Amino acid sequence: MSVVVTGASGHLGRLVVEGLLEAGVAPGEIVAGGRRTERLADLAERGVRVAVVDYDRPETLPEAFGGADTLVLVSGSEVGKRIPQHTAAIEAARAAGVRRIVYTSAPHADTTTLVVAPEHKATEELLAASGLVVTVLRNNWYTENYVPALQQAAATGEIVSSTGDGRVASASRADFAAGVVAVVTGEGHDGRTYEVSGDYAWTHDELAAAAAQVLGRPVVHRRVTPDEQRAGLLAAGLDEGTVGFVVALDQDIAAGGLADATDTLRTLIGRPTTPLLDGLRAAWADASAS
Repeated sequence: MSVVVTGASGHLGRLVVEGLLEAGVAPGEIVAGGRRTERLADLAERGVRVAVVDYDRPETLPEAFGGADTLVLVSGSEVGKRIPQHTAAIEAARAAGVRRIVYTSAPHADTTTLVVAPEHKATEELLAASGLVVTVLRNNWYTENYVPALQQAAATGEIVSSTGDGRVASASRADFAAGVVAVVTGEGHDGRTYEVSGDYAWTHDELAAAAAQVLGRPVVHRRVTPDEQRAGLLAAGLDEGTVGFVVALDQDIAAGGLADATDTLRTLIGRPTTPLLDGLRAAWADASAS
């Protein structure tokens, strides 16, 4: 097996590389690709090949992808730029003779109105037209995304949202990375699309209760309307684009866009996913240490 992992200098990609090593994939069969290879020096010391992989610099891709059987295409993080970035990666993979791409997508990307989904839907369509073997992991939300909510709660005793009673089936990045590893190293996943999530979908009231346990102080969920949320975020100094995204995401959650808790991820990884409280506690400890 030879596998390239993109985004390895980021959180999810790094966890995928670590998981492949733990699963017994030989270090020399793994390419850890990222924009900032200095962050990957310790992996190089362990025998992992390190390469510059920059979606915005397509000339970096052929060397990194050459000789690989599988490409783990960790989706880009820059909203609005993913389609050209992913197009470059898919074209380079095909030219390099890569057989299979494992892509990290968004929940129900082909049917949802979730604000983050259109670029993922477009990427899935590019992959379907590529002629390559494809496995799609439609990741639900990362529990670590709520560190800013914990920071807000630590300062104010509140988590403010317009999500209402909407639910989020989050899991930890480590859980989602383990799902990627299971697909890369296992059998029977070619051509499959998986909706992967945490085992339980929680509300923001439950998020506030978990935050209170993590922080050791009372925390409440203050429910606001979208207009009230928008006004508060603008007053806090956020730019219009960020405010629009946050409000739209909360409305997606209120409408059930992240509520689909399946048993697919726990089946892939052979264990329960990380509960909300445990995931928040670990994420808070990491954030506090950095």
